[in-house]
Amino acid sequence: MQNKTFVAVAVGLGLVTLSACGSTDTASPKDSKDSKTVTVVSHDSWAVSKNVLTDFERQSGYKVRVLKDGDAGQAVNKAVLTKDNPQGDVFFGVDNTLLSRALDNGLFQPYETKGLDTVDAAYQLDAGKHRVTPVDHGDICVNYDKAYFGKHKLTPPQTFADLAEPAYKNLLVTENAATSSPGLGFLLGSAAQYGDTGWQGYWKKLKDNGVKVVDGWEQAYYQEFSGSSEGRKAGGDRPLVVSYASSPPAEVIYAKKRPSTAPTGVSNGTCFRQVEFAGLLSNAKNTKGGKAFIDFLVSKEFQEDMPLNMFVYPVVKGAAVPADFTKYGPAAAHPETMAPDKIAANRDQWVKAWTSLVLK
Repeated sequence: MQNKTFVAVAVGLGLVTLSACGSTDTASPKDSKDSKTVTVVSHDSWAVSKNVLTDFERQSGYKVRVLKDGDAGQAVNKAVLTKDNPQGDVFFGVDNTLLSRALDNGLFQPYETKGLDTVDAAYQLDAGKHRVTPVDHGDICVNYDKAYFGKHKLTPPQTFADLAEPAYKNLLVTENAATSSPGLGFLLGSAAQYGDTGWQGYWKKLKDNGVKVVDGWEQAYYQEFSGSSEGRKAGGDRPLVVSYASSPPAEVIYAKKRPSTAPTGVSNGTCFRQVEFAGLLSNAKNTKGGKAFIDFLVSKEFQEDMPLNMFVYPVVKGAAVPADFTKYGPAAAHPETMAPDKIAANRDQWVKAWTSLVLK
């Protein structure tokens, strides 16, 4: 969930590239007709431990091919465009901000996974129809550079309202809500906080307070944010960035020299809960293998493997989370949320209004 941006369908047609990875299978996508191969389409953040994937292949008898099809929304858009002749059997990575787009376009066929009774009911947003299965959750939140705030003896902001205060003028960088999944999530979080009409007044305050908007998460976090290891090297000068609650543990775990504490923190009052799903694609060539793979995604083995690979939380009750993950990136206690039908009814018009308000 650390790199998820998307582009409009029309742009996606011209820019989408496709890469293949997985076990040792390097056959072309058309070979998914082979009943012993399951082809999984996902975003670029897909990751799983080799031994965990090998266990599934050995136990199920299926080889797994993963097609990483760009950033999250880009992958969703392309999957919709190719639904009549899908590139795979399973799609993993559509989240609650874009779920209605996938469902309204008939991207998935129903399948009730065998492990559904172990999945927390709070994440079953398509309950009763079973077109998608919840796999993980995480929080989109503002991150802050601890060193900057310590040096300037300034208390880091903790709420949406704080970000509009003069003390934080010209400090925040966020992603474009029209081209970025975390950018859209942050917009939805503000709409949940301030209401259907109040969010526009809030964003006017953010604009007046010098918020900077860039296209996607990678640019915001790795180039503009002063708190990330890459951002420091790139000369990033924004000590506040819209990212994930799981970004601090990633900074610790991937550091060349492991620090005793995370160099970044999370403004817990700015979080929006993101839930990711997987589904059996309509017209999938290997439905039996696809169903087995979805069952695998909610297995305890896969769920406990996710945190340190994709930096997300499991949705299966009782699945253990590594101590490093909970120590440096605890989930928000009270994140903003929004019902999928409300997102579906308002997303496009809100993004259009946001674009007109903030970018013009």
